[in-house]
Amino acid sequence: QVQLVESGGGSVQAGESLRLSCVGSGNIFDIATMGWYRQTPGSQRDLVASITKSGDTNYADSVKGRFTISRDNAKNTVDLQMNSLKPEDTAAYVCYARIFDRTNIDWDDYWGQGTQVTVSS
Repeated sequence: QVQLVESGGGSVQAGESLRLSCVGSGNIFDIATMGWYRQTPGSQRDLVASITKSGDTNYADSVKGRFTISRDNAKNTVDLQMNSLKPEDTAAYVCYARIFDRTNIDWDDYWGQGTQVTVSS
């Protein structure tokens, strides 16, 4: 069964860095866009960064110049390098991927369980 699993979250001080990773597994034929979203309790899930299969990227204005998204198509992974972290970056970070599932023979949206990032001032 197709699933996405995140890792790399933790607690850091302002100005420090973290690198998040997400790996897709299961009966995957192809993966289109992948991305990272973040959500605080009671809030909408908002886009942080996304990347197409060919490498085109999109970032939220609040993270431009600080975060870098990358992917490895051979490994079905997407990473998010987060530098110069700020307290306002604190959130659950959730992995997203648009995947063609061999079982369903169709494209579907998949989400990870999320990994917590906490930034202290």
